[in-house]
Amino acid sequence: MHNNLKTQFCGLNLDSPIVLLSGCVGFGEEYTRIDGFSNADVGAICLKGTTLEPRLGNIPSRVTETPQGMINAIGLQNPGTDVVINKIMPKLDKTQTRFIINISGSSVEEYGEITKRFDDSDIDAIEINISCPNVKEGGVAFGNDPEMSYRVVEICRKNTNKPLITKLSPNQTNIALSAQRCIDAGTDGLAVINTLMGMSIDTQTRSPIIGNNQGGLSGPAIKPIALLKVHQVYQVSRHHNVPIIGQGGIMSANDALEFIIAGAATVGIGTALFYGPLVCHKINDGISQYLIDNNLNNINELVGTLQLNSAVSPCDTGS
Repeated sequence: MHNNLKTQFCGLNLDSPIVLLSGCVGFGEEYTRIDGFSNADVGAICLKGTTLEPRLGNIPSRVTETPQGMINAIGLQNPGTDVVINKIMPKLDKTQTRFIINISGSSVEEYGEITKRFDDSDIDAIEINISCPNVKEGGVAFGNDPEMSYRVVEICRKNTNKPLITKLSPNQTNIALSAQRCIDAGTDGLAVINTLMGMSIDTQTRSPIIGNNQGGLSGPAIKPIALLKVHQVYQVSRHHNVPIIGQGGIMSANDALEFIIAGAATVGIGTALFYGPLVCHKINDGISQYLIDNNLNNINELVGTLQLNSAVSPCDTGS
């Protein structure tokens, strides 16, 4: 691994700024049988989204390709917290990389209970998925309400001393406000962004292709939106030294560099793995060479170095 890629994120020492995203690599074993793939090529892996009790997930179809991306609605299929802690985590090769658990709940109390159980495990950090619906209070996603986001992070903070990373939804009015409230509640890091909600229709049946009718859009199609959201969140997070995992459509080293320049301390790779499972090695090489070419000793020197244009229109809605 290139020495200039080593970094710290929420107190964790990472050999690479690449984080493999939750839902794209199972519980860390998804690609390990592919020749040339190694978990040692990444700084950390976010494990599959985990709920308190087992979940079967949504009805099929669960995944469909779209232009420059894909829509998924897996529905958080997982074996439940206790199985993950007692049967899956002991099998993880912790000599290769760091592991982050991704947790989801249907109530504030459930988030707190899951966090408490993982606090007693040897997981390196906890990522909070606040894009889940609040079943107790009308079904609105926790992450679309800054005050509900605060409550979720607050209870998780009370139940662990491990690093907390909050995964922010782009499907809200003011992502910077949400970031601030999560920081106020005690999050150590932010993941920006989660998927955008989308739909794909079969014109022959005139029905949605996804069994759940709608799902999360990921891939290159969302990259410009994700970049803007990272930039907006960084304007808040930099004042509190809260680092960002920038994610959304990263397919190449240049994509990753854009996110780092916008303010991301690390970069999340997900959908790109479906196109090219060996892409992480290429991204590492590309970032390292860019740092050398620009006389930068370490990736941290590049974070948040975006130079905004001075002449801007008061109207930001496009043509």
